[in-house]
Amino acid sequence: MISRRELLLMGLLSPFVSYTGWSYQGARGLYVADVVQKGDKLVYQLVVRKGKVRVGDQWGEFFLPGGTVPGPLLRLKEGMWAHIVIYNETDEPISVHWHGIILPNSMDGVPYLTAPPIPPGGSFKVEFPVQQYGTYFYHSHVGLQEQAGFYGPLIIDPAEREPFSYKREYVVVLSDWTPLSPHKVMALLKKQSNYFQNNRLTLMDLLKDAQQRGLWEALAFRLMWARMRMSPTDILDVTGSTYTYLMNGHTPQENWTAIFKPGERIRLRFINASAMTYFDVRIPGLSMKVVAADGLYVEPVEVDEIRIGVAERYDVIVEPKEEKAYTIIAEAMDRSGYARGTLAPRPGMTGPLPPTRTPPVRTSHSHEHHHHHHHMDPCQDCPVHKGPYPFGPTADMVVQNPVCMLDQVGVGLEDAEHRVLTYQQLRSLQRKDFLTKDPDRVLEVHLTGNMEKFIWRMWVYDGKSWSWDPTHFIKVRRGELVRIVFVNHTMMDHPVHLHGMFMYLRNGYDEYAPAKDTINIKSGEKVCVDVLADAPGYWAFHCHLLYHMHTGMMRVLEVVG
Repeated sequence: MISRRELLLMGLLSPFVSYTGWSYQGARGLYVADVVQKGDKLVYQLVVRKGKVRVGDQWGEFFLPGGTVPGPLLRLKEGMWAHIVIYNETDEPISVHWHGIILPNSMDGVPYLTAPPIPPGGSFKVEFPVQQYGTYFYHSHVGLQEQAGFYGPLIIDPAEREPFSYKREYVVVLSDWTPLSPHKVMALLKKQSNYFQNNRLTLMDLLKDAQQRGLWEALAFRLMWARMRMSPTDILDVTGSTYTYLMNGHTPQENWTAIFKPGERIRLRFINASAMTYFDVRIPGLSMKVVAADGLYVEPVEVDEIRIGVAERYDVIVEPKEEKAYTIIAEAMDRSGYARGTLAPRPGMTGPLPPTRTPPVRTSHSHEHHHHHHHMDPCQDCPVHKGPYPFGPTADMVVQNPVCMLDQVGVGLEDAEHRVLTYQQLRSLQRKDFLTKDPDRVLEVHLTGNMEKFIWRMWVYDGKSWSWDPTHFIKVRRGELVRIVFVNHTMMDHPVHLHGMFMYLRNGYDEYAPAKDTINIKSGEKVCVDVLADAPGYWAFHCHLLYHMHTGMMRVLEVVG
């Protein structure tokens, strides 16, 4: 008999799915799915097909929930029940994961771990009580289907009155699309990890660097990167050299537009549903008031720009006063492209496009840009095992002294003259008294990578032993408060997602620590979170960069008892 762990390895870490049968013609654009209310139940039917969709002057092959990319908006209500029937009209097994949703383990949508995948021609009924509010999304958890368009927004209206007001609301789904098949992208990354990098350092860059820091230091800098088989311009693995960046399914040239009347308060729900892209979001001429992170309310923070990691969501309030068009710009973190839309008082208007910013270059250690403020370091009570480490060839580098960077904006934004959101600014509106207690268990999660081989790992140290194998489950007991200390030993950022439970970010606000389901860990950074293990079952725990997860950067947290 094949064990659950063997099935997990087959289902989650095998990207090489044969995508065939693209006969259906789908569409791009966001629409609201039809719903039927039966008592306290909201009933949806979601039909998934495979088909071709035109993107610019190219035809793309997509998985199409509801026949569109992105999939249709599903809207639920806190305190009611969700009944969603998924029909698989493709010739491949599929699944649907409900990202950030608290629900029974059997409904989580991770194939072979929580339930079998939905076979071709089959169906599956998802049923769960809606216990939360906020901005979420759904996506496939089979192979690399998410890169091929299998994602859509999920909004949950609160049972109680919200702590802020607004006149209109728009959902803004950000994503990346490539005309290459996802398994072709994976093959190219495995063959040459910098295949999609166009922004590489030249001889002129070396000469300029030598003038600034001296020849020997400039040469030593390049040799250091050569030993790590990377370039300091390697910010994202897959870039605008192949990606078209989409806003609600629309290309930048198509100018997705949201209408307003001057003086209205507008709520924008940003969802990063991309496979591999961090987006830096701003609306030149308008400030954004952040009111929710990963679906849940936070104390309002006024900012001008937000970096949104893969799978993160932020709700903001904007208040355009003038009768003119404002550009919503979502730049890829490496500046290789952007998604774009417009806030306008009338259809057909176009806001000005801000100048493209200089592509960022990493220093030898990202924390060289760490600014030391006078507040207490929130990670001071999160000590880390000092080695030796068993990483071997799975790690190009080891960070001996990781630091907290919760007050840092991230690579490429260090010199911004405007306000950029940081994790240090997030404070929950809801008090959680259990966060004042000492943890029952401490786990260290060390993120490592080998760029030359494109291998990524989540090494876990439980205080006694190390493990990296995704089929080796991390066991905790139900009801325990588990402290997780993340350490990023790579030169890339990683957005880590925990299914089924929230991670409470230890950023100095104690019982008001913000709850997130996806946490970004910068290069060289240490981040501490607390998890109340109150959901029995097997919960996937992984980097949400799709090609990192499928080359080993994932684990399973098993809550027993």
